[in-house]
Amino acid sequence: MSADHVFEEPAPRPETLRVEIRCVVAPTEQQRERLREVMAAKYAVNQEDVELVIRKDPSAVDGFNIFVGDDNYDWSTLGRIRQFRKSVQALPKETEPDKMVSLLREDIAGFRLNTGHQQVGQVVSVGDSVAVIEGLHDVVYGEIVLFENGIKGMVQDIRADGTTGIVLFGNSVDITKESRVVRTQRTAGIPISNRILGRMIDPLGKPIDGDGPIDAKKYYPLERPAPSILQRKPVGRPLETGILAIDSMFPVGRGQRELIIGDRQTGKTSIALDAILNQKGKNVVCIYVAISQKASTVSRIMRILRDAGAMDYTVIVSSDADDSPSLQYIAPYAGCAVAEYFMYHGRDTLIIYDDLSKHAVAYRTISLLLERAPGREAYPGDVFYLHSRLLERSAQLSDDLGGGSMTALPIVETQAGDVSAYIPTNIISITDGQIFLDSDLFYAGQRPAINVGLSVSRVGSAAQTNIMKKAVGSIRLDLAQHREMQVFSRFGGDLDQQMRDQLLYGEGLMQLLRQTNRAPMSLWQQVVLLLAAQDRLFTKVPVKQIGRVRADFLTWFGNTHSTLTLRAEHEKLFSEELKDKILGAARAYFADRTFAD
Repeated sequence: MSADHVFEEPAPRPETLRVEIRCVVAPTEQQRERLREVMAAKYAVNQEDVELVIRKDPSAVDGFNIFVGDDNYDWSTLGRIRQFRKSVQALPKETEPDKMVSLLREDIAGFRLNTGHQQVGQVVSVGDSVAVIEGLHDVVYGEIVLFENGIKGMVQDIRADGTTGIVLFGNSVDITKESRVVRTQRTAGIPISNRILGRMIDPLGKPIDGDGPIDAKKYYPLERPAPSILQRKPVGRPLETGILAIDSMFPVGRGQRELIIGDRQTGKTSIALDAILNQKGKNVVCIYVAISQKASTVSRIMRILRDAGAMDYTVIVSSDADDSPSLQYIAPYAGCAVAEYFMYHGRDTLIIYDDLSKHAVAYRTISLLLERAPGREAYPGDVFYLHSRLLERSAQLSDDLGGGSMTALPIVETQAGDVSAYIPTNIISITDGQIFLDSDLFYAGQRPAINVGLSVSRVGSAAQTNIMKKAVGSIRLDLAQHREMQVFSRFGGDLDQQMRDQLLYGEGLMQLLRQTNRAPMSLWQQVVLLLAAQDRLFTKVPVKQIGRVRADFLTWFGNTHSTLTLRAEHEKLFSEELKDKILGAARAYFADRTFAD
């Protein structure tokens, strides 16, 4: 018989306490009187006002499972087994076998069965990835709840009418109206340990790369308060991306939040991957969060990182496009929890959120399913808080907390270059700068297609080494002048020699800033190129040949002047003497060669 089979159900009287008893064998009259007595004392009512509803439930095995409103008292054999299992699991794991036997005996002798009291709610309605329940009046926002079929959910909406909105982390097919749900009294989190490096996990912390279990014991919360001002210190250490245009003009510091923004298919993910590849050997833990990406795309990214040896220090948190909106919603928080774990252990971390536009869409879907009032572009009113509480957790911690850092490179997709749209403007206001990728530059062959005029780093030269700060010079100003002269030259007027030279110099700079994917530059290569460019050495080279000459020049310089490269790479200190030696070598290279069109 089903669990809903009723032995007896008297007509309810007004002002009665309804007590539902699930069991295999109905209680005797003496047991019923005792139950009435206990419940009347527990809820401060008269015994004659206690109504007993007895239902047959084979899962109880023996004893009684009692429900009073949203309270549950599990006095069944199965409940006793669960309590004893928890008692045994609490024993020390690292114990010698002979001592374990005595500990078990002591635990069994001292085991005392409690009443098994817990709060229980009931499903009112269930839809696509969300459920609405009543009961569980003491539940808190973000708490994990457990449905009777084993599916977990997270409290997302606590309403004034006593109902609660739950987002589901599983298939909602097996959840029906009046299904039971219980509290776990734990907020959402993932299991984590150092063994997570090199793995791909889902937002719940389960490995999905086919390489077996991670065996992580520590449970780390998905959400926690951002470090306070007193727990931080100023951003002042560079996190080099290996991309010349970024490291020279829009430097990223450890603990900074730098937005990568642009239209679809303009190289946003490529910049993020190059930044990860450039951390090899620099003791930086990298986390790549894929939000609503194709599984094939994430597999390709993992293969690129593995082939380059970058998976040794990287974790991929993936929520596929086929996953439920609830999993896509918690994915960036799961990645942030992984980064925080290493940051609070004194490590420097880099986290990529790819991308937060899709994250906002997933949150909008959940909010609409929970019947929240839509606002601008149908997004809920708290969508700003969605990303601010995520990105504010990036920080450079103080020395008292270990000096670790979390650097965030969130990615946002625009439509037709519209940076004034709702989600882009929200995230721009949260971050410490943005790298704007221009589709016109991208299709013109400029890779990375960084728009120098719209990109900015609010940390600036504080996130650069001394030698890079001095080597950059007036590069950004020269590029700005080049853009203005390009616009002026389109009117067809005569240009004097100085303007023609400036245009030629600017075109050469644009060519020097071009980089192929998966080819990050070291610090000495960037310094040598910048000094040579500002000395106008590349103006002797036809524009179409600059890419080939640049590669040949760097190879020659590295082979013949290794002492200078080591000084630039490791000492990181600028001096006029070092600059003169670098320029002397560069001038000798260009003087000995001719470059024909």
